[in-house]
Amino acid sequence: MLDVRRLSVLVTILDHGSLTAAAKTLGYSPSALSQQLQRLEQEVGQPLVRRQPRGVTATEAGALLAGHARYILRRLRAAESELGELAGLQRGRISVGTFPTIGSTIMPIAISRFRRDYPQVRLDVHSARFDELVAALQENAIGLSLLWDYQWNRIQEPDLSLTPLFEDPTVLVVSQEHRLGRARHVTMSMLRHEEWIVRKRDHPVAEVLERSCRSAGFSPSIAFEANDYQEALAMVSVGLGVALAPRTAVQSARPDVRIVSLGQEAPSRRIVVAHRSDRVRPPGERAMHQILVDVAREHLTAG
Repeated sequence: MLDVRRLSVLVTILDHGSLTAAAKTLGYSPSALSQQLQRLEQEVGQPLVRRQPRGVTATEAGALLAGHARYILRRLRAAESELGELAGLQRGRISVGTFPTIGSTIMPIAISRFRRDYPQVRLDVHSARFDELVAALQENAIGLSLLWDYQWNRIQEPDLSLTPLFEDPTVLVVSQEHRLGRARHVTMSMLRHEEWIVRKRDHPVAEVLERSCRSAGFSPSIAFEANDYQEALAMVSVGLGVALAPRTAVQSARPDVRIVSLGQEAPSRRIVVAHRSDRVRPPGERAMHQILVDVAREHLTAG
């Protein structure tokens, strides 16, 4: 088995191109560093560097071994970082991500349950947009996060492990005075002549509307583009139009609007909990993950 410290010596020598500069970086004398290199070359059985008038360069074997050594050293640094994180859990801290429209359903229940069961562990919760949450997961700024996707645009992040929680159905939102305000279920074809309140065109629910109307054989007439669901519901409430929304986004809707089921007429979004698959996960984080799974299951049963 090759000595990791000597592999680090080789990488440092080649990165600096000089035994003297590498020795200074590592805190060795040049002669001691040379001895470490010679021992590694003896272990390998062939020269790893070529000594030149000004510094050193890698032999073919040296370049090959240095490439593997850099990978090994990166993984060891990652392991040290994650071990430090694991030890830090004893001081009680985990970070979780969420997004606004899930904030009125399972996340508050999960937070309350975690704090009840693990009162010594500090729980930091970060709410952000999808891309920001994915970036925070990849940068290890948060350990796990709630995310969402649709069937035509599944999350394609190979370094993330996803646990599906539930399907969040798309519902119709109308004013309390609307002709469908007392209906329990409608079809998209019944909405052919409606004016629509929709989120801005780059928002996923705008694509949900386009796909749902297209499947029913018509194009939606857009009356207003809203910046958020609160604005959309306000416009619906005064009869400017009707809207589609995920059920969790309108769970605590205004009293002057009505929520009507569309069944399978409009695509639902999938809610998942995600974490980086290459991390060692601290116990508190795994506990929060399980709490989210349990609360989602209860949410489905209650629904």
